[in-house]
Amino acid sequence: MPKPREPTLKSRAKAVPWAVLLRGGVVVGKRWTALSAKERARLAQLVRESRGRLSNLSSKQRSELSRLARKLDLKGMGGELLGLARGGRRAKRRR
Repeated sequence: MPKPREPTLKSRAKAVPWAVLLRGGVVVGKRWTALSAKERARLAQLVRESRGRLSNLSSKQRSELSRLARKLDLKGMGGELLGLARGGRRAKRRR
């Protein structure tokens, strides 16, 4: 039985929906630039210090991180990105 061939880099690049990736970058960039340069630097510093765990931050740092995340409107960004992933189709609602 022949071994299935791995897709080449060229064929994988063709399969990437470039327009969706570009639109996703625009969505994220729009939210990121809503923060001032000082706020972006502070957010990056807090994320580095936390190393992915909120418990690595003090309560004051956690509240500051939360404030910056609210200003980014992560929930709204997620909704926009999810819409892109669905291809503009609305999900069926369960009853």
